[in-house]
Amino acid sequence: MSDSSAATGQVADGLLRAARELSASLGRLRFADPVVQVYDPHVYAWQPFEAYVRRYGNGPRRIILLGMNPGPFGMMQTGVPFGEINAVRDWMGIEAPVHTPASMHPKRRIEGFACQRSEVSGRRLWGWAAARWGSAEQFFEQCFVLNYCPLVWLEASGRNRTPVQLPAAEFAPVQQACDRHLAQALSLLAPQWAIGIGGFAEQRLRAVMAQTNTGAPIEQTVRDALRIGQILHPSPASPAANRGWAQAVDQQFAALGLG
Repeated sequence: MSDSSAATGQVADGLLRAARELSASLGRLRFADPVVQVYDPHVYAWQPFEAYVRRYGNGPRRIILLGMNPGPFGMMQTGVPFGEINAVRDWMGIEAPVHTPASMHPKRRIEGFACQRSEVSGRRLWGWAAARWGSAEQFFEQCFVLNYCPLVWLEASGRNRTPVQLPAAEFAPVQQACDRHLAQALSLLAPQWAIGIGGFAEQRLRAVMAQTNTGAPIEQTVRDALRIGQILHPSPASPAANRGWAQAVDQQFAALGLG
């Protein structure tokens, strides 16, 4: 193995190790009503997530795009951030076994790549990436996509609660673990740009960059070079996203000097 191959392999190994540590930390936490079910795709959908990291996160990347947490028909099913099934399977070329969790919400069952629903946010994000860069290989040569938190919190109705909807006392240990993981990922990927997909992700990027006590300090060379931005979240709950998300993001990229 060449030195460069070893170095890139070490980045993927480091990202996977950090993800395992994050899931172990989050797995010790407990959440009260109205949360009735918690999923961690890093546990039951580890194989496609590992394939994603080893294939596309195997070295430094110029641009990191950071989401919040999984959606019910994307990463919750495939383990890949914004992991709309067709995009993961057909564009990225990733399909791997997804195991059945020991306990499942009756309205949000884990079907893996057999799921027939399409994640709108993921379809928009990866469709934009394909239109702008062409192949997955060309996109991931420059970019990598992560989520801040891998957990899915579900209410009895099947509604997905976001991290910011948790009580402060429950969110605090989640934030601590996820901040540490984000700091590790930024140090490993050494990006020039870290772009929050939505306001929450940008907020956490800026907070982690300002922190010195995450337990995983960002390397100074990375900190000095890194610039932070934000793009519109592709959620269908956003009226602005529904008015032409891809065009809006192209404009935001151009405004950041990434056009």
